[in-house]
Amino acid sequence: MQQYFYQLADHVQTQLRGGERYTLWLSGEASQFIRFNHGRVRQSGQVRQWYLSLRLVQGYRHVHASISLSADFDNDRQLLAAELLRLRDALTDVAEDPHLLLADEVHSTERTEASRLPPAEAMVEEIVSAAARYDLVGFLAAGPVCHGFASSEGQRNWHETASFHFDWSLYAGGDKAVKHSYAGFDWQREGMEAAIHQSASQLELLQRPARTIAPGSYRSYLTPSALGEVLDTLNWGGFSEKELQAKRSPLLRLREGSARLSPLVSLAEVSAGGLAPAFQHEGFLRPDSTPLIKSGRYAGSLISPRTAREYRLTTNGANASEAPESLQMAAGELPVSQALEALDTGLYISNLWYLNYSDRTACRLTGMTRFASFWVEGGKIVAPLNVMRFDDSLYRMLGDNLLALTEEREFLPDAATYGERSTSSLLLPGALLKGLEFVL
Repeated sequence: MQQYFYQLADHVQTQLRGGERYTLWLSGEASQFIRFNHGRVRQSGQVRQWYLSLRLVQGYRHVHASISLSADFDNDRQLLAAELLRLRDALTDVAEDPHLLLADEVHSTERTEASRLPPAEAMVEEIVSAAARYDLVGFLAAGPVCHGFASSEGQRNWHETASFHFDWSLYAGGDKAVKHSYAGFDWQREGMEAAIHQSASQLELLQRPARTIAPGSYRSYLTPSALGEVLDTLNWGGFSEKELQAKRSPLLRLREGSARLSPLVSLAEVSAGGLAPAFQHEGFLRPDSTPLIKSGRYAGSLISPRTAREYRLTTNGANASEAPESLQMAAGELPVSQALEALDTGLYISNLWYLNYSDRTACRLTGMTRFASFWVEGGKIVAPLNVMRFDDSLYRMLGDNLLALTEEREFLPDAATYGERSTSSLLLPGALLKGLEFVL
């Protein structure tokens, strides 16, 4: 598909008139989707799709359109020709965009990784075998995903990787279940079986009588999945330069220096080796790593080309929403195997959900425990926990209340498949807190 995309780009180049520029953005996939219910295959399907976005630019005026490619050059060439004529007519009717910024320097790149995945049938067979004893409900998405960029300046960028994401729950009955995931670029039967075995061990604990605790502050351990929900919420403008300039960012106090996090906390957008491409729609490249928080202090933001133009800054290749796509948190020194012992007495929280800001300017979050969360005494799980709501500031959670982060980190890709498979991901440790405030 790479050479076909470049062939289309070359064709568009020949159709330009005086003063016109173009950019092309391609997103495509050849994915296998399998749904499971009661540990068996419920639905299986394949999706092969390629979408091309064409932007026509003249001065500071620009318009764009998207088409679905057929991979038949004559057919797609005619579709592009029709769209180009329509865009050219529309171009005279749009106002100039003072914040338009496109890459003028040519930086062509290529990252193509051959698939290391076994056939989907083999993965399914191994999943069904491992889940034979359990009521497993899950979803497997696997296969290559590609992105491409081309411009009238001659820049060409290509990114293609093959990955998988297996997301599942083991159902215990009532409102009790264990949720887990296994994802990456290399499918290992042993790794998948170990993850299901871990879920199964928690499933047995869910059979015990559930405990309800009174509101208050409790020592807590957040698994990487639970911490991921917290950071996903922080992504809503937390690292955006636009939101910081507008004084709307929940991390504004961190930027201004009136608040800080624990020295254990370091966060960065790490494009190198991730699922997301290291280039974006306007043709700007992303650094291999963009520090955002370093040792608890503000280190930087994500700056899109439009924000860079508006505030006279230098873009670092951020997307239009200025949200991280490959966010990583530095690991700590606590082995996961010792997390319960270090917790001693308190809450083991596997998952959180329904998160939102209760006070955005104070970076205060609220949300609810979900799935396998437990009450722990003396380093041992005693009982499953009935649903609780927390309400606490991130400056406390990952500030004075943060005791330790785990040595091991978990790769957590975004499971969204609306329109296309998401390429966003997190790489996070677990977090031990000396206090998390629960309100009901």
